[in-house]
Amino acid sequence: MSDANFITLPADSNQALGLARYALAFLWGEPGQRGEPDPAVLARTNLFHTDAVLCGVSALALGTNAPNVLRDEALTYAVSDRTPTLDGAVKRGATVFGSRDELVIEKAIVANCAAVREWDSNGTNFGYNPDRGHTAGEFGHNDFYSVAIAGAQLAGLDGEAALRAMVLHDEIRGRLAEVFSLKSYKIDHVVHGAIASAATLGAMLKATPEQIESAVGMVVAHYIPWRAIRAGKQLSDSKGASAAISTEAAILALKRSMAGFLGPRDIFRNPEAIFRAFEGPGQLFQRVDKQGHHVGKVNTEKDDASPFDLVLARAGRDFAVMGMHFKIGLYEHQSAGAIQAMIDLVEKAPHLIDDASGERIKKIKITAYEPAFGIIGDPAKRNPTTRQSADHSMVYIIATVLRRALEGRSRGEGAEWTDLMLGPYDYSAAAIGNSITRKLMERIEFQHGGPDYDKRYPDGIPTSVVIEDDQGTDYDSGLVMYPAGHARNLTADLEALLDAKWKMLGQYAADDPASLIARYAKLEDKSTADIAAIHDFDLVRRDGFE
Repeated sequence: MSDANFITLPADSNQALGLARYALAFLWGEPGQRGEPDPAVLARTNLFHTDAVLCGVSALALGTNAPNVLRDEALTYAVSDRTPTLDGAVKRGATVFGSRDELVIEKAIVANCAAVREWDSNGTNFGYNPDRGHTAGEFGHNDFYSVAIAGAQLAGLDGEAALRAMVLHDEIRGRLAEVFSLKSYKIDHVVHGAIASAATLGAMLKATPEQIESAVGMVVAHYIPWRAIRAGKQLSDSKGASAAISTEAAILALKRSMAGFLGPRDIFRNPEAIFRAFEGPGQLFQRVDKQGHHVGKVNTEKDDASPFDLVLARAGRDFAVMGMHFKIGLYEHQSAGAIQAMIDLVEKAPHLIDDASGERIKKIKITAYEPAFGIIGDPAKRNPTTRQSADHSMVYIIATVLRRALEGRSRGEGAEWTDLMLGPYDYSAAAIGNSITRKLMERIEFQHGGPDYDKRYPDGIPTSVVIEDDQGTDYDSGLVMYPAGHARNLTADLEALLDAKWKMLGQYAADDPASLIARYAKLEDKSTADIAAIHDFDLVRRDGFE
């Protein structure tokens, strides 16, 4: 692949300023500098965006707490003639899902970003690029497309420009995840997304490179969230809204920079900022995790350098978004291999679900890798009492898939992904307390597979499931690496599965889900007027979920 398709920001350069120049050139540069992603990249980004929107509007429609609190808050921040415009903006505000009201941009973004993240069902990345040796393995999610839409609304841009800005955001966020593991230091992964938000919106509004650099500096210097929001026996609204809140801060930082405030420069090389503070230059950095893997790296000998080179795509097909993964329903992504294994086993041994009470199943043994075992195998997660904890409990997720299979079989239904796709009501209070589910949970043993499994992640999601039936016979799924939705899965009909997911979620937010899906599909065909009115639809409300 031609080197002209990539740019490299060396560790001993001002990478914050380099990011700013890259973002501006990607959106506005001359041929040969301008971003030229392959049509396949644009198509995949379209899918991720539509997926995120359907997650978000359904969360609002079903009355989930944080998205509605933040949306209601945003609606109190209507712009007026007294609201200053940002340089180059043709409008003063952006919109939230289900409204035409122009609102202060950071308030619209925080509301929409929180909504798409609430179900924990939109896209995921694992920060893994072995071809380049960039395998830091930081998590991340496709939470941030509201930045591109809001930026297009402010700047009077069309759907094609918004789509390219989404590619840009995913590229910055995804490549940072490949070279620096925030979770290794208990820092929340949304920092990478906040940096990308400042750079992307700044470029959309044609801020100067120095203004964007200043905004990125403020994000890293002032707004670093710890993973405390993801710890505890039962999780809170902060977990789902983390990306939204950090992005809100990033937009404020950009606005201040564009108004003349000067933030820290050259933040990636700043010895007191998170990157060099944790992995400073000249150190033989040998931080070891619980499995004995080196999660640090040997840094450059130079005294004035960040811990990494940053390589960013400009053209072609090799963009970060192409390695990101879809969730086929609502579940923590680390459980996808186990769900696939369970579906495969039920197809292989259908007698396991003959009895609706689950009595044909004596024991279930799930074997997986770290970090799956640590994240969704925590003993505290064996008794979830909230939706946010249930969707991070391996035993709950798999017991619920199996309970759905048992119920479907009794009604003469199938047991494919589309039949067993987990939706919002699978995490309602009634579902969490379901007696069959609880009985199945008690029969599940979840174990760490050790080095043989760990070495296969994050290339795949290495998981196996063995079910022992009531006659003492074992049924083994074998090792599952690339479940449906995984970027390396070559067998699933991804678009059909996503269509089923979107219709399932869309039914909660609209009486005609197909029209809602069409509203957000094929962004490249949307005019400036279409983007300005993209969120202007009647959002249906369904009572009684939470």
